[in-house]
Amino acid sequence: MKALVLEDIGKLEYCDVDMPKPAKGEVLVKVMAAGICGSDIPRAYSEGAHNMPLIIGHEFSGCIEDVGEGVSKQWMGKRVGIFPLIPCRNCGPCRAEHYEMCRNYSYLGSRCNGGFAEYVTVPETNLIELPAGVSYEAAAMLEPMAVAVHAMRRLNLQQKNLPRVAVIGLGTIGTLLVMFLKEAGFEDLFVIGNKDSQKRNMMELGISEDRYCDSSKCDACDFILSNTDGKGADVFFECVGTNDAANIAVDAAAPSGQVCFVGNPHSDMVFAKKVYWKILRNQLRIAGTWNSSFTGKDDDDWHYVLKRLASVSIVPEKLITQKYPLEDIVSGFELMRDKKEEYIKVMAVTDKEG
Repeated sequence: MKALVLEDIGKLEYCDVDMPKPAKGEVLVKVMAAGICGSDIPRAYSEGAHNMPLIIGHEFSGCIEDVGEGVSKQWMGKRVGIFPLIPCRNCGPCRAEHYEMCRNYSYLGSRCNGGFAEYVTVPETNLIELPAGVSYEAAAMLEPMAVAVHAMRRLNLQQKNLPRVAVIGLGTIGTLLVMFLKEAGFEDLFVIGNKDSQKRNMMELGISEDRYCDSSKCDACDFILSNTDGKGADVFFECVGTNDAANIAVDAAAPSGQVCFVGNPHSDMVFAKKVYWKILRNQLRIAGTWNSSFTGKDDDDWHYVLKRLASVSIVPEKLITQKYPLEDIVSGFELMRDKKEEYIKVMAVTDKEG
């Protein structure tokens, strides 16, 4: 079969590889759509993966073509989304079903072969069946959508208290977070981006122009404070992963407010003394979030997302800005690496139904 292999840092090859065979407890998935995550760019070009050579890609969906020992044949032909984190199921967090905090996990696309391939083997326990109305492209965005939902659900957001919410960083996760916040009924939203395309996206999501701050043109902290009578945001989501954005989130949070750090760090994160004092004196509640909850139960983050996809209250396909056939997906990686065009979600797709 064909696959995109990260041979070494900076060396992506679309080439022939052996067809995988499902082991005990696994299925063989024919990949129908696979998205490039922002984390895939440093993985491919600067930091490398945990194991190389490796087929990368952890945001994907497909159709089951074969099953291994111990897996029901009823899975055959099913359309599925895939939770990419493979937990050990033995550590403390796993025993509490907090698999996203597993101490000894594997991960499709960074520690073992992932989704930029014609076929991939996946544990049965990592599958979620897709309703008929959910497209493969939407399902390939289940992972980033669940990450956004996990951040939203990490904080104590009570609609009856009408919290004032701010989001800084309007890439894929930040944009999805805004979508889910609005879908959940939170309308008192301020958003901070730095691109004209991000402003357009926010307007299309129903964010009024006076609620959007372009941080390349104005001071984001001043923007939040001046628009809240100096009170600040009750809840602040930091979706960038830079010192500047983290400082803004703390500076512009209201007393007794909540700050959730979502963005993967681009470098060492350091709080200036005056910023740290604000955490103390404003008695802020600081939360970190990573990945998403996937237990196979109806109340996990993935099922939360899937219900909204099935009801068409969330339409993630609107965020897919570039599509490539798998054989050309390196062009998508280069586009994101070199920022040749504006983009939100870049995806490899196939027209062949499983």
